[in-house]
Amino acid sequence: MRVTEVNFDGAVPIDGYGPGFFRVGQQVIEGPVLVTQDRAVQWGGVEDIAALEALVGQVDVIFLGMGTDIAHAPLDLRQRLEAVGLGVEVMSSPAACRTYNVLLSEGRRVAAAVLPVGEGMR
Repeated sequence: MRVTEVNFDGAVPIDGYGPGFFRVGQQVIEGPVLVTQDRAVQWGGVEDIAALEALVGQVDVIFLGMGTDIAHAPLDLRQRLEAVGLGVEVMSSPAACRTYNVLLSEGRRVAAAVLPVGEGMR
């Protein structure tokens, strides 16, 4: 099997996650996180729609990670993001992290807004 190293060309991938945290660019961020190709910040969760709307013109799709398991996104969040032209793909947070990294490595304009997978010790 041939192994190819992934090159992110200076973009910010999600390095890992665990109970209650994400590791992005070798920085640990507690709680929900919003990640784009050039930054990672704490995010206010699904009620913080304004932070996602601010990505208009920067990204084409947001991978919304709902935690350990897939869950429906709040209807108002989905409607508001779609109204401003942002695609929303809802999945579990582990799947959102993986999908974000793959498409980021392809140079796509993506973001990940992810809720933690569970609480506990790191």
